[in-house]
Amino acid sequence: MTRADDLVRAVFRQGKSPAQTRREADYIEMLLGLSAPAHLLDVPCGAGRLAFELAGRGHQVTGVDNDAALLDDARHSAEERRLEAVIRLERRDMRDLPWREAFDGAYCFWESFGFFDDEGNRAFLSAVAATLKPGAKFVFDTHIAETMLPHLGQRPWDRVDDDLLVLEERDYDPATALLNRRLIIVGRGRTATVELPTRLYTYRELLALIEAAGFTACQGYSWLSLVPFMMGAPRLLMVTSRG
Repeated sequence: MTRADDLVRAVFRQGKSPAQTRREADYIEMLLGLSAPAHLLDVPCGAGRLAFELAGRGHQVTGVDNDAALLDDARHSAEERRLEAVIRLERRDMRDLPWREAFDGAYCFWESFGFFDDEGNRAFLSAVAATLKPGAKFVFDTHIAETMLPHLGQRPWDRVDDDLLVLEERDYDPATALLNRRLIIVGRGRTATVELPTRLYTYRELLALIEAAGFTACQGYSWLSLVPFMMGAPRLLMVTSRG
């Protein structure tokens, strides 16, 4: 791992406070309509931020990610927290999920949807649907055209800790509907840049993609609320059920 890679992963490890993690876990449990113990799929799980919180509440969590370094962090943290018995961590492509009707619910958080082309995003949704028991719910947060385009010219700063800052720049190509989010990470005597190209769907396009993957009863909310989604909301939280 290079020093730049280490700086980027520090953001993904430390980018959310414990209070924010608890709040998101509360929200996930509420929208999934589940109480412990339940078997949950976290995809992608990163360094296990939400997986640990939910496992600590009595759930069994399977986490999937394709980043070996983040998974190594997650495994180490699981051992430290003595959660190995209730957390399973696997390195694999998000579109390659081998379980069938195994989970009571699934979630995809921290804007981790949309990193593939249309075929790949549909494959991801179909893979998640196949892992869920009939009627089980899937919740994910994402940016869509209605959340991002009204704020496209902004360059927000985010402080991760006392010596780590992140600046986000955004470019949008309307011909391809690709949003490129450029994170410029400054701190610890170094600077790193990570590019996050994302397919930016409209709400209607996203509904069509979800339904084509085998989900039903879609409901969109403004981020971390039960307010129905509206144009200009900071982020979309989508809840849907396996048909």
